[in-house]
Amino acid sequence: MKVLALFLLVFVSVSTASAQPVVVIVRHAEKAANGGNDPDLSSPGRARAEALARILKDSGITAIFTSEFKRTRETAAPTATSAHVTPTVVAAKDTAALVTKLHQLNGNALVVGHGDTIPNIVKALGINSPINIPDADYSELLIVILGDKPQLFRLHYPL
Repeated sequence: MKVLALFLLVFVSVSTASAQPVVVIVRHAEKAANGGNDPDLSSPGRARAEALARILKDSGITAIFTSEFKRTRETAAPTATSAHVTPTVVAAKDTAALVTKLHQLNGNALVVGHGDTIPNIVKALGINSPINIPDADYSELLIVILGDKPQLFRLHYPL
């Protein structure tokens, strides 16, 4: 975990020097088995959300975007607290609105999405590599450097 945090710090610092915003995209953390269509995070999910905040604490996050679902808001909450940022809620299926906001960034952002929305977000940001997130995988950490030729770096943050 410390190596990942160090990598992100160096990576974001280099990107910041080139003035290209960095977008960190993650799937919401593990959700509880109960709760219907809008469950809270499970205990492992809350631990993953805290781990994400530790990983991103020095990454210069100035904007956070979540969907309307509790699991995305709860995943983003520790990072939002640490970064002193109020998350912006964008409807899960409104990729166009989210991407418009991301292209207006003056800093780095965290996007907390869903396994079925993240591939569309990454594609709309100009990345042609197909993204497939298995149902049981909550460890994906996708980093997109915006700009004329967006770049994708794909990492994992296991618990």
